[in-house]
Amino acid sequence: MGMLTTMAGRKQFDVDEALRRAMHVFWRWGYSEASIDRLTEGTGLGRSSLYGTFGDKSALFRKSLQLYTQTYHPLFDQALRGPHPSPNAVVAAFLRVTLNRIADPTVPDGCLVTVSAAQFPALDAEGQAMVRAVIDGLRAMLEQALLAAGAGEQEAAEWALCTLATNKSLAVLSRAGFSGEDLATVAAVAARPRD
Repeated sequence: MGMLTTMAGRKQFDVDEALRRAMHVFWRWGYSEASIDRLTEGTGLGRSSLYGTFGDKSALFRKSLQLYTQTYHPLFDQALRGPHPSPNAVVAAFLRVTLNRIADPTVPDGCLVTVSAAQFPALDAEGQAMVRAVIDGLRAMLEQALLAAGAGEQEAAEWALCTLATNKSLAVLSRAGFSGEDLATVAAVAARPRD
């Protein structure tokens, strides 16, 4: 079924599908390079439909980021619920979600949050606040899961931050064409038990 359908002589389109496609444009190109031409081409919508439905580029980006987090963060949440036998098992479960997303051929390489963080100065204040809130939310989820798996407070804080950094690094390396095997090695080393 196509995105456009005709109802009562008027063209209608699937707003959810258009937003998913816009999310992929921001994900692939980043905010700076996601031109209106790329967004109209990617969504199949004309400029007036794009603006009329989603507002300006900043508003469309925020809606795309919201869709991204609604799609992927429940997977992280589920993976972190446990129970996990050790803190390193928490790290392994979290990074497995990242590797699975990276391996999915139906989505762009990398991570929308990571590419957005890399282009932080290009975002408006609201977009910057959203990106930071998403990252902080992941960090808090990790810390809680690490504490539940027996990590001390300082250890949980350190592992959460380093696991988050590894997650973002995996996204960048995947965009640079590193193999799935290389990425799995990074994740395995990050999840090794500490002495």
